[in-house]
Amino acid sequence: MTIDPSPAALVASLLRLLDIDTAQGDRFVGHNRGDGVGRMFGGQVIAQALVAAERTVAPDRPVHSLHAYFLRGGDEQQTLDLAVLRDLDGGSFANRRVVASQSDKPILTMLASFHRREAGPHHADAMPQVPPPEDLSSEADLRAEHVHRLPPEKRALMLRPRPIELRPVEARHWMNPEPRAARSHTWFRTVAPLPDDPRVHRAVLAYASDMSLLGTCTLPHGLSWILGTVMGVSLDHALWFHDDVRADEWLLYACDSPWAGRARGFNRGRIFTRDGRHVASVAQEGLIRPIAPKPGT
Repeated sequence: MTIDPSPAALVASLLRLLDIDTAQGDRFVGHNRGDGVGRMFGGQVIAQALVAAERTVAPDRPVHSLHAYFLRGGDEQQTLDLAVLRDLDGGSFANRRVVASQSDKPILTMLASFHRREAGPHHADAMPQVPPPEDLSSEADLRAEHVHRLPPEKRALMLRPRPIELRPVEARHWMNPEPRAARSHTWFRTVAPLPDDPRVHRAVLAYASDMSLLGTCTLPHGLSWILGTVMGVSLDHALWFHDDVRADEWLLYACDSPWAGRARGFNRGRIFTRDGRHVASVAQEGLIRPIAPKPGT
C-alpha cells in the first residue's frame, strides 16, 4: 500500500526544485522530482529559469515580466543546465536571458525584465464573481472520481499528489468534453505554507501559471489530451508580475481563449488575490493537434 506524502513534504519537494544549484559563474543546475517520469512540466522549467535569472539581479529589482519559448520537451530523468546572460543593468531596469538545456540541447529560452520599484498611476480589472474556494471540490478529489474513464496507463499520473491545490469553478475538459465557452476559473495555492521570501512566491506563481491555462482553448472543441483526443503542448509563455503576492494563499486564475486555429490555440490568464487585487497576467500559445480516434473506439 502506497502512503501519499504529507502536504508539508509535497511543498518541501517543490522548494527543492526551486533551490537550484550554482555551477560556475552565471550557470546553474536544476533538479527534478524524485518520482519524475516522462516529460518535464513546463511550469517547472519556467520557474527554475526565473530563479536562475533572479540569482544574478539585485534584490531591490523584482521581476516584472518574463517571456519564454519551449523548444523541446524536457526529460524528468535529467538535470537542467541553466545559463544566464546579463544583457542590461541600467538605472531602473535589468534584463536577463536564460537558456535551459539538457544533453547540450536547449529546451527553453527565456527573457526576464526586472524593475526597481517606483510610484505611478494605477488602475486594474475587477476580479470576476465566482464561488469561494471553500464551496468547491479540490481537483484531486475530482480526479479520483473520474479516473476510471482513463486508460490504465494514464491513471497513476492523473492521481499523483501535487504541491499545488486546485479548485476549479467549472468542469474540467476531462470531466465533461461537451463543447462550451473558452473560459475557466480556478482557485489555487500551495498545499502547505511557504517561506516569507518574495522570490520564492514569485517562482511558485510562475510554476503554477502553466496549470489549467492551455486547456482553455480546447473547451469549444470538446478536446482533451487526458482523454487522448488532442496532442497539446505549450509553445511559448509570457508572465507579467504586477504586484506582490503570496502563493500559499488562495489565488484566482481567470483564463480565456480569444482565438484558436491552424492547430494552435491562444490563451490569456489573469491572477487575483482573494481580496480582489490583480497581481499577475499570463499569455500562452500552444499546439492543439486533434488525434483521430483509433479504429473500434
